Amino acid sequence: MDTDHMLDAVERDRLQTAARDHLWLHFSRHSVYEEGEMPIIVRGEGAYIWDAEGRRYLDGLAGLFVNQLGHGRTDLAEAAAAQASTLAFHPLWSYAHPTAIELAEKLASYAPGDLNRVFFTTGGGEAVESAWKLAKHYFKLTGQPTKHKVISRSIAYHGTPQGALSITGIPEMKAPFEPLVPSTFRVPNTNFYRAPEHGDDLEAFGRWAADRVAEVIEFEGPATVAAIFLEPVQNSGGCFPPPPGYFRRIREICDEYDVLMVSDEVICAYGRLGHMFGAERYGYQPDIITSAKGLTSGYSPLGAMIASDRLMEPFRQGHNSFLHGYTFGGHPVSTAVGLKNLQIFEDEKINEHVRANETAFRNTLEKLLDLPIVGDVRGDGYFYGIELVKDKATKTTFDDDESERLLRGFLSKALYDAGLYCRADDRGDPVIQLAPPLICDQEHFDEMEQILRAVLDKASTML
Repeated sequence: MDTDHMLDAVERDRLQTAARDHLWLHFSRHSVYEEGEMPIIVRGEGAYIWDAEGRRYLDGLAGLFVNQLGHGRTDLAEAAAAQASTLAFHPLWSYAHPTAIELAEKLASYAPGDLNRVFFTTGGGEAVESAWKLAKHYFKLTGQPTKHKVISRSIAYHGTPQGALSITGIPEMKAPFEPLVPSTFRVPNTNFYRAPEHGDDLEAFGRWAADRVAEVIEFEGPATVAAIFLEPVQNSGGCFPPPPGYFRRIREICDEYDVLMVSDEVICAYGRLGHMFGAERYGYQPDIITSAKGLTSGYSPLGAMIASDRLMEPFRQGHNSFLHGYTFGGHPVSTAVGLKNLQIFEDEKINEHVRANETAFRNTLEKLLDLPIVGDVRGDGYFYGIELVKDKATKTTFDDDESERLLRGFLSKALYDAGLYCRADDRGDPVIQLAPPLICDQEHFDEMEQILRAVLDKASTML
């Protein structure tokens, strides 16, 4: 309990009433707060956050896969303040400013191959939206106007804008907003835990999953398919890493059919997997990278679409212009924070820290496999999913009612009350996701494991 920073009872009550009456939370059931209290987070320091009543929680999700360097960094706050006092705002619409130029140069130096062109947005969904628009526009300018369709993977999440939501592979998230943008198609994801027909042959499973992409392209017609969107490690469904050879085969297919390979790294970039980009970790060359979140460690909103020189080339000619942009894309304060964030990455060797500790993180979480409710622990870097099952021997999962009672009726609140902020999710099979700040070490891993063990053990007995 942190009594120095807790709010007094009168102020807490005032905020609860105001929140209940006026604040519309994202992805939230507001019926829960008609009677119960809304969690209000007031402070963060390092790997921890505190609520209005002074209770401390380990931030096991880095906010939302965002806070790479931890909370309370005055150096990032000072970078924002210094820029705001010099040039608080100017758009990138036909004009530039120094921090946007410098950050674009820095990102190009990190990005693989010839990904040298940086288009700034304010977040990840906008970066995905921008990538699809660029793919369609590029092919129209280069004499292939029918190439407009997009492929993505089952259960994959790619954002909430209309185009990005269309690319998303989660039907129940799309249903309230249909009809969406047409011409998106799904292929299998790389959840090896749910691929029993492939036995223990992970590489054969990866080849099978990749070949389904070629199958869809052939079925739809190569002259109509523009791009495929893939996360290095798929988030939704619970952290599916790529099988060996998977991305190599995807690259071959994209080259054969002239389809753009988009690496959606909104979560996986900037150290989450121990590298600046997940494409680097798994050794593949995309045509576009979409990114956001960890680019500023959450200290200011910023996203970036990073494209190859080839995709920029038509826009360097004549009257051509990419008719797309965002008022706050590449905001001077955000790009200043991004520059400082990446400087800290280098100075404090953040990627090296993740690579040095990722095995310990995995080993600590795998201790939970002795619990009857834990079926699988999977992921890479500082990005893990724990799949929950009714029966480990048969891998039987929970039905909808059981999943509702388990995740929302018990686990989410129980983990939070026990001092761990993380995600209990059932977009796919029920999972708990962990993606702590990249500064975490064994002490934090142990704390996560101990909280998870106590709560999951209780969940097992309940069911």
